[in-house]
Amino acid sequence: MTIPGTPGTPGTPVTERRIQVSAVSTALVGVLPVFLTGALAVQIGRDIELGPSRLGIASGSFFAAAALGSALMGRLAERIGPGTSMRMSGIVAAVLLAFVAAVESYPVLLVLLFAAGLSNALAQVAANLLVAKGVAPERQGWSLAMKQAGVPAGTLLGGLAVPLLGVTVGWRWAFVAAACGAIAAAVSVPVHAVPGGGRAEHRRPEGDVPLRPLLLLAFAVGFASAANGSLATFMVSAGVDAGLGESAAGFVLMGGSAVGIAMRLLAGQRADKRGGRHLPVVSALLVGGAIGYLFLAPGEVLTHLLGAAVAFGSGWAWPGLFNLAVVRLNPSAPGAATGITQTGVYVGALAGPILFGLVVDAWGYELAWSLAAASSVGSAIGMGFGRRQILQWRDGYRPAPAVRSEHS
Repeated sequence: MTIPGTPGTPGTPVTERRIQVSAVSTALVGVLPVFLTGALAVQIGRDIELGPSRLGIASGSFFAAAALGSALMGRLAERIGPGTSMRMSGIVAAVLLAFVAAVESYPVLLVLLFAAGLSNALAQVAANLLVAKGVAPERQGWSLAMKQAGVPAGTLLGGLAVPLLGVTVGWRWAFVAAACGAIAAAVSVPVHAVPGGGRAEHRRPEGDVPLRPLLLLAFAVGFASAANGSLATFMVSAGVDAGLGESAAGFVLMGGSAVGIAMRLLAGQRADKRGGRHLPVVSALLVGGAIGYLFLAPGEVLTHLLGAAVAFGSGWAWPGLFNLAVVRLNPSAPGAATGITQTGVYVGALAGPILFGLVVDAWGYELAWSLAAASSVGSAIGMGFGRRQILQWRDGYRPAPAVRSEHS
């Protein structure tokens, strides 16, 4: 289906392609600072003390800032427009990546990652809003899946950076290259594809899902994010601990990320054909991810390889579907709504790596991966409760057709 319009205006195929590419690149740039830090932790640790606990805290500082700023950034993106917000976040990310390349102390690294977390919060909600407002509904599943593929693309590039740059010319050059990429992504954003909506309303519009189910979904997705954040942050370090070389562990992270990207795209494509019932699929994928974490637990090379494939393939395939459900349930203010649920994502990503690193230091990777599996299962159960609340709300309120068609 082609949306009426002239080339270069919102809704045309040309603009939709630019929106999709910009959403992917913006999401990727937003997460690069933290995922590069995780992937290159072994090399960074030779210049700055960065053991498992410190790495978890460093990752946590990034997601703490994102959690604090997500809801506010959602309102900002609604007000000034997603394109302007995306360009701002890309420029800020580029500057921060360049500063990380020159960092000499752990406290400074924490401050830079905290600032990068705020930039990422704006990048993610703005990209969601750009897709929600600039892409036809029948293609939003695929487009949001592409956007969410930018996150595992960050881990893929992080894994690739280990053998190509980290163990050759040094980890600092990986951050310099990332800064250059961030500038290119910012410049390419179609700033005027979707205009800003003016001052965002503080009350929830008629027809949108009320706040309580959104908060429950945010709480549930936090547990999934805790497991996912630990996977991205510690995959290379855990691979080295399991007996892989540094370059090989980086390639495993890269391969797992590639599987995660493919599965996110497949899940998005099927979502557009299915048309609804996205949250039950999210729950099933989270249970599959838990199985992958259990395979990682023994710390053997073979189980590590298998666990990486399953954990990334299933446990990382759900974010596009989840965001699609939230966007469809909140047609009047998708940016603000995903800002609320993204808060749960960031809180989980904050707590997960910190707790994971502490558990590794005290008891080892086996218990840490087992707890990640439990967290993923807990998220799946929470999704079920959230969907139940949505269905109960529908029984008492006859929603608009756009909401009714989503079937959560």
